[in-house]
Amino acid sequence: MKIKNGSIVLDDVDLNILEALQENAKQTYTEIGRKLGIAHSTVYDRIRKMETYGIIKKYTTIIDIERIGLKNVTAVMTIFTDPKQSEKVARKISEFPQVLEVYTSLSEELLIIAKVVADDQESLHSFIANQVAPLPGVLRIRTSIVTKKFKEGIFPLSGNSISKVKFINSRFKIGEEINE
Repeated sequence: MKIKNGSIVLDDVDLNILEALQENAKQTYTEIGRKLGIAHSTVYDRIRKMETYGIIKKYTTIIDIERIGLKNVTAVMTIFTDPKQSEKVARKISEFPQVLEVYTSLSEELLIIAKVVADDQESLHSFIANQVAPLPGVLRIRTSIVTKKFKEGIFPLSGNSISKVKFINSRFKIGEEINE
């Protein structure tokens, strides 16, 4: 990892370390180093730098809630808003614990798309009717209940044609050639 012109530039070693962590974040620095053919101290130093600069946000555990007996309803809400209020609505929706992901999309209209979980359909309805719909700027809401999940994943670093990744103000610029 280098810092050039105020931007963070990751090299192939950094990307390989990130890929190894995505596969198994419990690996030791020695195990990662052995797989990549580099010293464990290099792995340690690079991971610490990526943590310091916010590239690695956190380490977490993905739990299969169905296997431990928890049932829930997952839904995708499409929220149509007054364009002047969209950012404010998206920020407010992001604060609710039932909301897992929030995106804005500009197609024919400015939309907010949110992935939501609830204990059951009743609590989902209550959440939408009592907390989302009354927000200033919300015009209408379209909700799709997920009936079957085929895939859930994370952004894959391998398998993409990313030769280099450049972080500018904590945002990806992918596919841009970087002259070192």
